[in-house]
Order: sequence, then C-alpha cells, then structure tokens
Amino acid sequence: MKLFKHLFLLLFVLASLNMSAQTQFSRETTQKGINVFEPSKADETGFDGFKLKIGGGFTQGFQMLNHENVDTSKAKVNALYKLGSGFNLAAANLNFDVQVADGIRIYLENYMAARHHNEFWVKGGYIQMDKLPMFGNPEWFSKYFRVKMGHMEVNYGDSHFRRSDGGNTIFNAFVENNIVDAFATEIGGELYAYPVEGLMVMVGLTNGLIRNNIRDYDISPVIGTGKVDSIKTKSPSILAKIAYDKQFSEKLRFRLSASMYTNSSSPSLTLYGGDRTGSNYFGVLEAAAWANSTTDFTSGRFNPGFSNSISSFCINPFVKFAGLEFFGTYEMASGKSVNEAPGSERSMTQIAGELVYRFLKNEQLFVGVKYNTVSAELVGYTDPVTINRLAVGAGWFPVKNLLLKGEFVNQTHEGFKGNDKRHEGKFDGLIVQAVVGF
Repeated sequence: MKLFKHLFLLLFVLASLNMSAQTQFSRETTQKGINVFEPSKADETGFDGFKLKIGGGFTQGFQMLNHENVDTSKAKVNALYKLGSGFNLAAANLNFDVQVADGIRIYLENYMAARHHNEFWVKGGYIQMDKLPMFGNPEWFSKYFRVKMGHMEVNYGDSHFRRSDGGNTIFNAFVENNIVDAFATEIGGELYAYPVEGLMVMVGLTNGLIRNNIRDYDISPVIGTGKVDSIKTKSPSILAKIAYDKQFSEKLRFRLSASMYTNSSSPSLTLYGGDRTGSNYFGVLEAAAWANSTTDFTSGRFNPGFSNSISSFCINPFVKFAGLEFFGTYEMASGKSVNEAPGSERSMTQIAGELVYRFLKNEQLFVGVKYNTVSAELVGYTDPVTINRLAVGAGWFPVKNLLLKGEFVNQTHEGFKGNDKRHEGKFDGLIVQAVVGF
C-alpha cells in the first residue's frame, strides 16, 4: 500500500512539471497514433523547453470463446480447460516521454499489470536523437538522420506498430496480434537515414537477448567432432529495414517496407517469443490443469522456437485510400533452438492480411476482416504444421482516447501430432474490449 501511495505522489509531482504537450518526433498514444510507423522527421511541435508527458493504456476484455481438440493419449493429458464466458484480466501500461533538449527525448515504457506479469514491470527505455544541440544542431543530421539507443523494441517489420502491447491496444483494429508475433526488446542501437522524401533506411545492432548477459560462453570445439558448438557461443543480432512511405494525394497513401533480422548463435533469442504481456485469447487450447498461470500466457499464438539461430525476412505493404486501408505481412524465417544440432535449421512462413474500413467524422467507426496463416516445420515432424485464423471485427471511438471494439475469431490447427494439445485443435467465439489511451 505504501508503494502505491509513493507512486501516486511521484506522479502528481511529475505531472505538475508539464505533461500535456506532445514531445518532438514522437507518436501519440491515442487514435491519432494509428497508422503511424516510424515518427516523421518533420519537427511538427518545435522545442520550447523541458517537457514530461505521462501517458498510458488500459484494456479490459470480455470473452465468450469455445475450443476443442482430439486427445489421443490414454491418460487424457491433453484434455482441455473448460472455457466459459467472463472478464479477462485487465492490462495497464504507464509511459514517460521526456523532452530533455531540442531534438533529444527519452522514453520509458512500463507494464503496470499484464497477463504474464501481474506486477509492475519495466518494458524498456531508450534515448532518441533527431538533432545534435551540443554541436550546434548541424543541418545534415537534423534533416537526414536519427539515432535510437537503449533497451528497446526492435524495429523489425511493421506489424509491431499495429499490435496490442499489454494495456496499449488502441492501435490494433483487432483483438489479438499475428499468430507468430514478431516482437522483442533488446539492448542496442538503431541508425536511421532519410535520404529523400518518403524513403527511410535503418540498420541496427543489438545483444540479441531480452536482457543483459555478461557470461563468457565456451567456444571450444566439441570433443570428437572438431566443430564449434553453436549453443555455447553468443553473437549480436543484426537488423535492417527499408521503407517507402508516400502521401500521393489527400486520399491516397502508400507504404512498402522490407525488414531483416539475423543472428548466427545466441543462448536465448526471443524475436518470436519476446512479449512479456500475453495473448488476448485467454485459455484457448490449454490443458485442463491450466489456471491462468504466468507460464502459459501465449494461448492461440505459435512460436517456431528459433532460440539459438535465426534469419528472418518480412515484407509489409500498406495502402490507404480515403477510409479503406489494407495492411499485409509476408514473412519467411529459418533457424533452430539451442537443443538442436548445427545444420538442422527449420523454416517458417507467415502470411497475414488486414482490410479495414474507417468511416464517419474523424473515422470514429471501423469494420475489418483479417486472415492469418502460418506454415512451420517442427522437430520430429516430416510435414509442416499449419495454423489458420479468420477474424472479423468492428470498433467505435467516442473520442480519440477511448475505443470500444469487438471481434469474432475462428482459428484451426492442422498437422500436430496426437500427443500435442493442438492436435486437430480449434477455437472460436466473440471478444469485446474497452480501451483507453492517453
């Protein structure tokens, strides 16, 4: 109780400094932040001194889902949890956006409550530099470059700009993220270049881990093989991205991006398992012993298990004409886990498409449909498994900070073995969410 009192007192004191103004080169956490990817290099707010913006996101869901599978085990170990209708755990985020100097801002993101971490948990923090006031703000940097450094969300693909992230679900027209959810926070840096209008190029280097790691891994040859055991080596992750984003007319906007993420050897890669909040489909295809535990928090998602090595490529087209928008994902990845031998890389392919129509004044209402399919090779399988999802959703923004949205979802799993709880598994039903973003 004392901790909460101190926290609220701190927030009150900080809020008195200046929490209402938008910081430079940033993305709003309201409806206005929808379809914003990398923040523009245009200085739309200007600098008028130190600013502290306190923001957050809150999401409360109510679900009515059904699920089933075929349990071939004699002991019925894959019998499913009995699902009923009810409220899910509310999620909340707390963010601090600090303008410390002209063109320099610091961003700290926190999970106050989430499915995986019910306690207060720091997501990460980074410094972003769009100008160099310490060197007299040289125009060549202010106009063409940006640097981000810290423990931050890596900029791989464009789906992470539209996904639900704990209590921050206002950017997502649907309830849940992609089946294979590309999201990770790592320690490193990203260098952005904007050579011509509409074009962005980025290169980045991170530690390839969700947290710090100072262990000196043994890289001596494996006895009897003469080969280095890749499980015991630690390499940085390299990422790159190129995007073309152009507003051709008042009604027509087009964006196309291509991203790459690669790491030859790491003890714990998390590009497809780095979310510390959890799925918005609670309890689906979970065993009967499931009790909303923090260990089984990714219900309905799929992680290909590339924890030791990975090479991933992603293409994202985005087109918006008046109120109609299309966002697509085509992703190819290969890699292996730390328990697999060198040379045993597996592959995964993901395709997703979202069609959303926004209408009325300020696009307050929207309807949408999303199709997502994944094909992946698993250890011990001769044929790849397939997961398909169809989601139909709608939403209403009474004001820019509030969103009420609902979704009907149907997801099927094919090719999983009889000893897997996803064997001929499927789930469907309705979810409604109330969202606040500020």
